[in-house]
Amino acid sequence: MHYQREYVAYMARQVLKRLSAAKLVQYDQPDYVTEVITQVMLEELSVEDRLNEDVRKILEQHDAEMKRVGASYEEMFKKVKRQLVRERKIVL
Repeated sequence: MHYQREYVAYMARQVLKRLSAAKLVQYDQPDYVTEVITQVMLEELSVEDRLNEDVRKILEQHDAEMKRVGASYEEMFKKVKRQLVRERKIVL
């Protein structure tokens, strides 16, 4: 993930503040709501990291074959990642 947890928590507080100011949400426990928003944002921000790890694992399994045919790791990484994004219907 590219963001520190403290920064994501700050963003969550700002989102909640703006939603509240626009009277789009009401809540009784601001700390709890902020924590839930922070967790959701952290989960969404880590989707690409988990995807990249899955791609690495797939490519490790096919390492010998890739070397045999002279395939570029970077190109294969991009292709496998695109395929997984389509299959899993991930929005990056």
